[in-house]
Amino acid sequence: MSLIVQKFGGTSVGTVERIESVADKVAEFRRQGHDMVVAVSAMSGETNRLIALANEIEEQPTPREMDVLVSTGEQVTIALLSMALNKRGCPARSYTGSQVRILTDSSHNKARIKEIDERNIRSDLDAGRVVVVAGFQGADEENNITTLGRGGSDTTAVALAAALKADECQIYTDVDGVYTTDPRVVDSARRLDRITFEEMLEMASLGSKVLQIRAVEFAGKYNVPLRVLHSFQDGPGTLISLEENTAMESPAISGIAFTRDEAKLSIRGVPDTPGIAYRILGPISDANIEVDVIVQNASADGTNDITFTVHRNDMAKAESILQATAKELGAREVTTDSKIAKVSIVGVGMRSHAGVASKMFKTLAEVNTNIELITTSEIKISVVIDEKFLELVVRALHSAFDLDDQSADAS
Repeated sequence: MSLIVQKFGGTSVGTVERIESVADKVAEFRRQGHDMVVAVSAMSGETNRLIALANEIEEQPTPREMDVLVSTGEQVTIALLSMALNKRGCPARSYTGSQVRILTDSSHNKARIKEIDERNIRSDLDAGRVVVVAGFQGADEENNITTLGRGGSDTTAVALAAALKADECQIYTDVDGVYTTDPRVVDSARRLDRITFEEMLEMASLGSKVLQIRAVEFAGKYNVPLRVLHSFQDGPGTLISLEENTAMESPAISGIAFTRDEAKLSIRGVPDTPGIAYRILGPISDANIEVDVIVQNASADGTNDITFTVHRNDMAKAESILQATAKELGAREVTTDSKIAKVSIVGVGMRSHAGVASKMFKTLAEVNTNIELITTSEIKISVVIDEKFLELVVRALHSAFDLDDQSADAS
């Protein structure tokens, strides 16, 4: 017997029929002898409906009351799923986040979990019940309802698995696992049997939308094995854990991530003096704009050029700030480019395989694609390129690193 925490998102519980299907799946696991805890989201569209209602009353409602409102979506789902389980002769009990006592900080709309009191859950598990928990929510020390923000239900499930020391946390979604890259771009993309937390974190941060970064970070911190599975199809999914593939011929690269949502800004001819990078990037950060890739080039005339990327939605705001900084510093010019994309290769095998970077750059040269910026870490190499070459480059890299070879070992 093992303890399994499962999470079902809004699409998985979007109708009564789908809630019934989830109940069938959970009940079958229980019949196999597993202890089961299930975290669920609101039914698809429900959170948006509640937000729209709030906006009819007030354009910017107070964060506390918004949390009280939107948290009710999950309360509907936990009750309906518990009813469906009980109907199947599978005893179940539902809990809101505050009833479990998922203690969070007081940052309404984006709270972070501090601790979980698992005693009520353990008591129900010992009594043979399935425990159904509302995802996305908790309560602060004053018992105010809080919500966890984007990806909150995934985070709830992983946090419950960590607190309960579950054998596995299963995230049910609309894909059957983590792929070497987006199958919509590369037809031969294949599902990975296994990937490490490190690789999944990089993939998530670099554009892969299978899992939220917060949930992966939490799982890695507490060593909670995560498995991504399809809500409506049977299959083994992808296991995300600390363990690396130790096979002698394991690949250097596990996957290719990309994002089209980047914009590039350059400030040219600034003084080459200590603190200049802070004077340029500090105001950008103060405006709550996240900077991604940064490259600095020193010129022979004693000046610097600094280039960086931001999310495309932030480009206009960042350019306005940069123009003011340029005037203050006497810079030569500010240029922008919103037609760029970032492509990244990711794999823990890069640590022990030489020549990965040169192979990547050679591949881009063969498809006549210029590299505008490069950034690296121990297990990833990212390049910024002209957006029009994105899909061509992803397909070329996927082939060059043998990721479309169906006989290759998954990472």
